[in-house]
Amino acid sequence: MFDLSPAEWTAIFLSLRIAVVAMIISLPFGIFTAYALARWRFPGKTLINGLVHLPLVLPPVVTGFILLILLGRKGVFGPYLADIGIVLSFRWTGAAVACAVMGFPLMVRAMRLSFESIDRRLELAAGTLGASRIWTFFLVSLPLAIPGIVVGSILAFAKALGEFGATITFVSNIPGETQTISAAIYTYTQAPGGDESAMRLTAVAIVISLVALIASEIIQRQAEKRLASFE
Repeated sequence: MFDLSPAEWTAIFLSLRIAVVAMIISLPFGIFTAYALARWRFPGKTLINGLVHLPLVLPPVVTGFILLILLGRKGVFGPYLADIGIVLSFRWTGAAVACAVMGFPLMVRAMRLSFESIDRRLELAAGTLGASRIWTFFLVSLPLAIPGIVVGSILAFAKALGEFGATITFVSNIPGETQTISAAIYTYTQAPGGDESAMRLTAVAIVISLVALIASEIIQRQAEKRLASFE
């Protein structure tokens, strides 16, 4: 059952690579967006919040098609990116971008809730002691939000690991380059005698995702206890 073939191992390692890269490239943008939505007041905030969460409600294929229009070789920005050596369509890097976009709403939501749960009196106290807003963010807000940041990162990783529609639309299903676990499962279900391979990869995907979700729940509980100690 778990005697994985080289092609299956390739799909697993590629999925993990894409998920990790997607999580890392999303992290700074996720922290900034979450903090802005949690603490700042600015025109168009509701619209920005809607755009951030749009990938959650859009069909993944639509998101992938939009990425293809924007970042494809003949897209709006694709030729300019190609001129500086960045090619995303039909590359694993493009799959990482697609996964980052799909997991971004989950990351931002978890981080935003974490920032909102911080007692603002702690931030105000730092300000009265002479700390600027930037130092208050790095010395008070960010450390207290770390559990939520970790949870958001894990959720984004889990989402990226299972993404299918957006990636296959944007970067296709190329073995060894863009064929993730989900794409490989789809390929095996369409091929005669591929049921066993599909079952093995399904089991691997379930185990990895379950471990990520359990870790997220444990960290969330620890975060609640930590925040409760400051009340």
